[in-house]
Order: sequence, then C-alpha cells, then structure tokens
Amino acid sequence: MAGIVVIFDFDKTIIDCDSDNWVLDELGFTDLFNQLLPTMPWNPLMDKMMKELHAQGKTIDDIVEVLKRAPIHPRIVPAIKAAHALGVVSDANMFFIETILEHLGLREYFSEIDSNPSFVDEEEKLRIFPYHDFTESSHGCNLCPPNMCKGRVIERIQASLEGKKKIIYLGDGSGDYCPGLKLGEADYMMPRKNYPVWDLICRNPMLIKAEIYEWTDGEELEKVLLQLINMISLEEDDANSSQFISVDCKLQTMSASKNAFPHALPVPQ
Repeated sequence: MAGIVVIFDFDKTIIDCDSDNWVLDELGFTDLFNQLLPTMPWNPLMDKMMKELHAQGKTIDDIVEVLKRAPIHPRIVPAIKAAHALGVVSDANMFFIETILEHLGLREYFSEIDSNPSFVDEEEKLRIFPYHDFTESSHGCNLCPPNMCKGRVIERIQASLEGKKKIIYLGDGSGDYCPGLKLGEADYMMPRKNYPVWDLICRNPMLIKAEIYEWTDGEELEKVLLQLINMISLEEDDANSSQFISVDCKLQTMSASKNAFPHALPVPQ
C-alpha cells in the first residue's frame, strides 16, 4: 500500500444515503428544508436547519442517534479496513462524518477528512460552516458548489504526496466530477454507475485521464477496489509490493498475472 492513496466521497459512497437529508428526514424537518431550499445555498441552509432543530427541542444526542442508523452496505466496512484509505473528501460536514465513522469503528482508517467544518457550540447546538468561505471570496471553480471545490482538495493532496503514488478516487455525485478531472493517467476513478458523476463522465469520457472502473453497490465496490489495490501492489518494485491485501472469502484473490484482472470497464459514448 506504500504507493497507493485511496480517497472516498462519503454520502452515497461510504454510506448509502445523503447524511444531510437522512438527519432531516428522520427528525421530521424535510418539508421545512424543501421550502427554504430555493431561497439560499445548501450549506448555510443546513446551518439554519440545525438552529431550527434545536429551537424545536432536538438535541445533539438526537442527531447522533439518527446518524448511527444511517444505512450502509455490509461490505463497505471490510473494504475500508482492507484498503486502509487515506481520506474522505465530502460535501457533508465533519460532525456527521466523524460520528458515523466512529460508530462503525472506521475513524482510525482515515488519516485525513476534508469536509465542511462543524462544531457543537457552548449552548450544545450544532453549527455548520462552508469549507471555502464563499462570502469572502470564490474558489473559482464553476463545476463545484460555492462552499467546496473537491478538485482543489485533490490538487493539495497531490502536491503533498511523496514519490510516485497512485490515487484511487471513489464517488457518486456531481461534485466528484471535478476531482476526477484532476487525476492523472496513472490514477484510477471509481464512479458509482447511474449516479450523477457517472452521467457527467459519460458525456465525454476522454476528459478523464485516469482509468475508469464502475461500481453499483457495496459488494461491487469492495471487489473492484481490492482487486485494483492488489494489481497496483504487484506492479510496485519496492518491498511492500509483495504483500497482498487480504480479500474476504467470498472473493477470489487475484493471481500473480496482471491478465487475471479485468480491463477497465467501458464507458458508454
């Protein structure tokens, strides 16, 4: 794994829902959210919704209990534990992400989380703020929402990497398209099939320099991700390249031949 960096989106990639919508739906605030959505950007609206939640008697514990129930495919947890991912790049928020990862016993597997900052204030109320403070200046990307450009996050990560490391990026949403454009020819893009990022890629697959490997659910995510990691590990010349990532017994560990690994999955033109 010395030469591999795995980066996950969070909503609808690690968990099988949008964490913002999940909390609002479970606590009964969906109608109010939908009424206000046309009037303001998503990120400041979520901060406003937290104020509404607390004003109507909902507590941090109520939010935490809902987050612990967030749906997740049973193969996602073992996939992350086997991959030892570098980080999460998500347009959710830090409190939601860390609460869920800690509940799943996964927090230690991520060395970095990039998301909208959030904290519990002195009144025990959750506050949510933008990753990029767009009230002060724009991040300059017209592909991403004003509060966060994931492509800029990926560029920062790329600049910090030492040696020839290959990135595997997994995502589903339209916000995952920009970071996909930042990947190089030696990297790998894993878009969730029939989700917004997949649709954007299909419009012009040649814009993505990285090899593209689709996935549809947690089981396929695990299989493709771990086979990719094993294939890359075989190609490394350093001492760590001889160590395989253990794959669940339901999957076959790939053989030493690179030909055993399927070709990059075609993207419809």
